[in-house]
Amino acid sequence: VQLVESGGGSVQPGGSLTLSCTASGFSFGEADMAWYRQTPGNDCELLSYINSDGSTHSVDSVKGRFTISRDNAKNTLYLQMNSLKSEDTALYYCVGLTPGAWGQGTQVTVS
Repeated sequence: VQLVESGGGSVQPGGSLTLSCTASGFSFGEADMAWYRQTPGNDCELLSYINSDGSTHSVDSVKGRFTISRDNAKNTLYLQMNSLKSEDTALYYCVGLTPGAWGQGTQVTVS
């Protein structure tokens, strides 16, 4: 099982970024997937998840700004992030809930 995130970087407040996560080693289309983030000294925080049937859920802090989606044909998970704030600065992780796997993380810095 492998999850590889990309798309992180530095952006000004109010800007946008799209994170991608390419999955391999398991049946991606049958897996429930999620995005988490972690700031220094804090626990990982669930942001959004998407079930295998395409249903989604996002936490209040990112609802309306972040959108999770998936392309099963490409084995890829996405997180579209708009209206970024300084408090969104964190290490973002792609997580395969069903296989219980985490990516290595991609850094997002908003300043």
